[in-house]
Amino acid sequence: MTPDPDTAEVRPAATGFGPDSVSVPPPGDPATFPALQAEIRELAREHDAVILAHSYERPEIQDLTDHVGDSLSLSRLAASAPQSTIVFCGVSFMAETAKILSPRKRVLLPDIAAGCSLADSITVEQLRSWKAEHRGAVVVSYVNTTAAVKAESDYCCTSSNARAVIDAIPADRAILFLPDMFLGLWLQRVTGRKLTIWLGECHVHAGIRPSDVEQWHRELPGAELLIHPECGCTSQVIEAVGDDAHILSTEGMVTYAQQSKADAFLIATETGILHRLEEKAPGKRFVPVNREAVCQYMKLTTLEKVRDSLRDGIYEIDVPTHTADRARIALERMIAIG
Repeated sequence: MTPDPDTAEVRPAATGFGPDSVSVPPPGDPATFPALQAEIRELAREHDAVILAHSYERPEIQDLTDHVGDSLSLSRLAASAPQSTIVFCGVSFMAETAKILSPRKRVLLPDIAAGCSLADSITVEQLRSWKAEHRGAVVVSYVNTTAAVKAESDYCCTSSNARAVIDAIPADRAILFLPDMFLGLWLQRVTGRKLTIWLGECHVHAGIRPSDVEQWHRELPGAELLIHPECGCTSQVIEAVGDDAHILSTEGMVTYAQQSKADAFLIATETGILHRLEEKAPGKRFVPVNREAVCQYMKLTTLEKVRDSLRDGIYEIDVPTHTADRARIALERMIAIG
């Protein structure tokens, strides 16, 4: 299956920028942030906890935590952190991944409703059926999947190392790639490998359209475009923008912006990354191509919820041993490839 992103029936079909059922807490009062952050840091010391956050989290969450990064860097940190408790400010599959890699540690997710539309686009039952149709194929699962799906996979990957994972698989092996079809299509182009691709998508990245990029490219000529491979418009954008377009993971965007001589950048990913970019590359201008590209799941976490999670031990994440043991193999292969 080689999907056409313009005609493919996505599982599930995504429209707009997010699930209507998710109720996002309003922005807090910045005047209260320092006291809450100090209280949380003291609780973290008392409970021997390390606090990790994804780059899409709220700015006050990023400023609080011990480490901010993408899925790959945070997976490594979760596995190597000496603390006995991990507080994961992110979404459920990230907390599950931390628990799988650190089974003897306590893993807390501040809001149990923090899910992922991309992870929800494939179930373990669907994957088993798909594998039965393609016996002998190597299954590569994006890290944005449930623990049960990882357990049915041969490799996991993130946007940072997906190309390296595909390149590591022998050329004579068929590959099933899931669940993000846009990342899969990009991988086909850059690796030259034929992939069978699941038709899933991230509701945020799929909502960033070529017209968004083209408008800003006209209004801010000379700016470099940093675009996430989950976006559904990468091929059209590259044609329109040319050499100024760079397809990068969130961590890759930070590194590129720090090293680039450019002073203005268009950012095509979830808007939470802007805070980190401005912090890591001060003095440079970062403009989101669509200000509505906001993941409601990532924005569920608040300072009050992190405090309550540490204070009351909620919500503790567990993964059944038989599932975790199988999923760990795919995750450790991901980390080893790096």
